[in-house]
Amino acid sequence: MTDMTPQALIDFVYAEARMLDEQRFDAWLDLFTEDGHYWMPLSHGQTDPLLQGSLMYEDKLLLRVRIERLSGQRTYSQQPRSRSHHLLQQPTIEAGHPWHDPGAGRHVLRAAFLYTESRRDQQTHYAGWSTFQLQVLDGALRIHQKRVDLVNCDSALRSLQLFV
Repeated sequence: MTDMTPQALIDFVYAEARMLDEQRFDAWLDLFTEDGHYWMPLSHGQTDPLLQGSLMYEDKLLLRVRIERLSGQRTYSQQPRSRSHHLLQQPTIEAGHPWHDPGAGRHVLRAAFLYTESRRDQQTHYAGWSTFQLQVLDGALRIHQKRVDLVNCDSALRSLQLFV
């Protein structure tokens, strides 16, 4: 992936969601840069994941631990396994974002989503926006940060088993 056309960027975001729905978690983790983060703020408009509490702020190591837990034979909360479905609005390129710099191989995209997580007879639904800070490394797109802003981030939430 050397030519980062708008369509290539949009296709990347759709492919990332499909990996999650197909539970190809190792391949999904490989999309992250070594210093990448998955961030889910605790409040609307939150600007700092370190000085303010977050629902999740995980680096690649913590993401790996979560993935290993999900695939473990003794993870009884995942027997049977949870399933997910991402329904995305077409991603938009956020050219005005301060991190966005195509000349430096940095792109920012945002996509509204409806997310469903299901296990046995229980379904949980979430709505929100994902913002992707993507970086071109060795000719391929990688996730520097995925920020997931839930509409109801400040509500009492059920335990999320998978990745939104």
